[in-house]
Amino acid sequence: MWPLIRLLPKKTNLTYVKFAGFAAFLSIALCAASIVSIFTGGLRENPIEVYQQAEGTPLQRIGAIMEHGFNLGIDFRGGTSLLIESPQPIDQVALEGLGRRAQDGGIEVQGATCRPTNAPPYCAILNFETAPDQAETVEEIRAGLSSVAPGARIANVDSVSAKVSEELFSGGLMALGLAMLLMMAYIWFRFEWQFGVGAMLGLLHDVILTLGVFSFFRIEFTLTIIAALLTIIGYGINDTVVVFDRLRENLRKYKKMPLGELIDLSLNETLSRTIITGATAVFALIGLLFLGGESLSGFAIAMLFGIICGTYSSLYVAAPVILLWGVKRGTGKTDEAQGAPQTAG
Repeated sequence: MWPLIRLLPKKTNLTYVKFAGFAAFLSIALCAASIVSIFTGGLRENPIEVYQQAEGTPLQRIGAIMEHGFNLGIDFRGGTSLLIESPQPIDQVALEGLGRRAQDGGIEVQGATCRPTNAPPYCAILNFETAPDQAETVEEIRAGLSSVAPGARIANVDSVSAKVSEELFSGGLMALGLAMLLMMAYIWFRFEWQFGVGAMLGLLHDVILTLGVFSFFRIEFTLTIIAALLTIIGYGINDTVVVFDRLRENLRKYKKMPLGELIDLSLNETLSRTIITGATAVFALIGLLFLGGESLSGFAIAMLFGIICGTYSSLYVAAPVILLWGVKRGTGKTDEAQGAPQTAG
């Protein structure tokens, strides 16, 4: 009986294509709800009013609507970051309270790794929105550090202007779009254009749903989340390539099998790999979510949800989309979906 992985069935005959229509309806509905949430700030903002109040070109105004759609962190709002060093453990709750007394805007406290040379053993980072009286705020925090940890001091002060943070937000979105386009081009080059479209729709599905979760629940959106989304894109395309590679092999091997059956067969043959890979990542991320601290909680949430979405989209979005256009077999003729989808096996 051990290892327990032996309990997994060696061969499955699940009928994915049979439920492709329902899965498509569910995915479209969830993506539409996510887009509505992104442009209405989780149903908290009026996008028309935001557009009218924003300045710049129409494209910049649309970008302003999207900025209101998320609970942006200091990375994207603009702010000041203080590196606190101390020879004694730092009470992060007390440090956050000190920051809130000195500054009315958003406050964020993170644990930090101290510099390797000539540094005290304990460090933390205090982030707050930049105010007109920034110098007074920093001095007030400096004066109250003794109540947080004896001997604590401000080792470094960094500021991010609103203009730079706006460029970071737009640059992050451009990075996501460029990553998806490059992934689609890679799939197109390696397989066929039908596979590239399926992979692109799967990636869009994963990213839009993850952004919708962060928008609706107002989870803080920082540069770390952009990194998580790029990782989700990489994970999703890796899972999709495995499925597509098996599908391409089966297209050459079973030239007479209906396309619906062949897709089901390919998905069943790669199911154990999909489950093992996804479960391994999920277990690691659950530990990161509960033990990684507040600074990594957003990253863990994005990765957890994105991996679940990526696994689902590989099975019910990327592969079934091929049924819409068909693919070429070894004969060079396009093989369209033949009638109603049939089951594998």
